[in-house]
Amino acid sequence: MIKDFGAGVALLLRGFRLVFSSPKRVLVGALPAVITAVLMITGWVLLFVHIDSVAEWLTGFADSWSETGRKVVEVAVGISVIAVTLGLSVLLFTAITLMIGGPFYEYIAEEVEDELGGVHEAEQVGWWRGFVVGLRGTVLLVGVSVLFAVPLFFCGFIPVVGQTVVPVLAALVNGYLLGIELTGIPFTRRGKSFRERRKLLATRRSMVLGFAVPAYLLCLIPLAALIVIPAAMAGGTVLAHRLLTAERSAASGG
Repeated sequence: MIKDFGAGVALLLRGFRLVFSSPKRVLVGALPAVITAVLMITGWVLLFVHIDSVAEWLTGFADSWSETGRKVVEVAVGISVIAVTLGLSVLLFTAITLMIGGPFYEYIAEEVEDELGGVHEAEQVGWWRGFVVGLRGTVLLVGVSVLFAVPLFFCGFIPVVGQTVVPVLAALVNGYLLGIELTGIPFTRRGKSFRERRKLLATRRSMVLGFAVPAYLLCLIPLAALIVIPAAMAGGTVLAHRLLTAERSAASGG
């Protein structure tokens, strides 16, 4: 497990080397991320401006409480809303970036896989197909993330646990979901479905976590996603290539 986790971290580092070895890859990967960043920053500004109103609306049940009690709950709920939104934002940022920049990231994936030996009879994803596949995957992944976010949201009110265990669990869950997103294009190029992708990645969950959790945490740094996403896309391509090659070898008895 630890060895696989370390191998996953190495894949992310390799993704950085692959992207930054070519200025063109850096520019190609950063352009869709810049567009998405503008959209996400706008959304974040709106959330921060109206967070008091949002927290007040969510804590309507505390209207009859004392002033101090109501304020404490409002602050706690406001912080939790920001934390949950932040976690979802990384997934949404990646998903929107991949949908907007489908051809850009397919270019990176093709170049990376060409260096790894290429993909025989690879399918061209294209912008529209990549958008539809990405949208479907995003809806499913964000839905799963919300299912986990709701209980984690309430666990956040538990003293000590809410400030220690909950953030770690949130990073693991959202990181793993991010890993599923980042391997979408290599799987789609081989005609693999979302279900097949999820099933294969689950066989090396520790490796996926080692790759995706650091990428997720780096994306929490403001604007870092502009360079992290292209690198993580390259690393995800290497991860997918490795797992799919192993699966094909096992199927052929090699």
